Amino acid sequence: MAESMKLDAYLDENGPAALVLRDELVSVEGPEGVFFPPTYAKGDGFEGGYNIDGPAEGENICLIDSVGSQANRLEPMFMKGVYAELVPQIEIRAGERKVNLLEVGHRAGDAIARCSTLQEELQAAFKALLRGDAGPLAKVAPTSLIFGVWDSRDTHAKAPRLVASTIRARNVRKLRRSAQFIPALDYVGEGLLEEAKDKATKDAHAERGFVHVPATASHGGVIAKGGVRREATLSLTALRFLSTGDEKATQNLRRYVLGLALTAFTAPVSGYLRQGCNLVLDASKPEPRKVDEVHPSGERKPFTLTHQDALAYAKAAAQAYGVGESKTVDFETERAKRDVAGDGEKKAKGKKAKV
Repeated sequence: MAESMKLDAYLDENGPAALVLRDELVSVEGPEGVFFPPTYAKGDGFEGGYNIDGPAEGENICLIDSVGSQANRLEPMFMKGVYAELVPQIEIRAGERKVNLLEVGHRAGDAIARCSTLQEELQAAFKALLRGDAGPLAKVAPTSLIFGVWDSRDTHAKAPRLVASTIRARNVRKLRRSAQFIPALDYVGEGLLEEAKDKATKDAHAERGFVHVPATASHGGVIAKGGVRREATLSLTALRFLSTGDEKATQNLRRYVLGLALTAFTAPVSGYLRQGCNLVLDASKPEPRKVDEVHPSGERKPFTLTHQDALAYAKAAAQAYGVGESKTVDFETERAKRDVAGDGEKKAKGKKAKV
């Protein structure tokens, strides 16, 4: 498989434990630029808003993009161009829409896949995984082995993430912003609407844009005094746990999964995360991107493989392994109904058992 087969060293039991990537990022507006982290709902003692660990000002860490969110941004790359040739393209037809398995949040464990005509094939693949055979899952949903999957509603089979990426900002200063909506006309004053007499009508006027509406002290973004960093890990140790039960087949499987993982790991990642959050590599840093091989001894060595090298390896490995069949399957409402009913029955049984 050409010169890139030297990457087989990563499959050796005595090889590196992991590859670790560190991107130093900055807002497109510069180091003092304001950008917006995600906001989270209130719950479990969390007051809601930005996820900031530590005091609101000073030494703290703010989550900019979670490991789950990063995985869901990376995985769809395998739907496009040359990358699409590396994995099966499974589309699920639901009504008038088609959804690619590569863009659903829980991957092969997602409800849309579980309640489709793919159900039996996925169930068999998960049962094989429980027996230690990752081959069937690699044929239908190989990226589930890269970004992790948990068949939590059925077999409870799990595959850990091989590629994990997170973006955090350090020592952020949290800002607030206020706004005032001004309607095009004074609808009540002009006699176009009657003045609201009750709260429900007042709320309706505000919601539909007929009256002045103030918005005060809402989330105004952050300034990262300590910089922004994307940290990604490709766990080679976890990769070497994948098996089929056959030595040669296992070697081909691991090469295939390694190729996909390296392709995702080395890919240039878009820094546009959401409205108001567009991050790029910080060219002012001596080393905006650093990637190391980390060995079990703790020794770190520079990793110099390019994305094109990774892609070449992935192509050769995919050809040798044999990419699974691409197909379109149907979401079935009756399967979904049975799935919901079955989950309800399990909960009911659990409650009876506690009584």
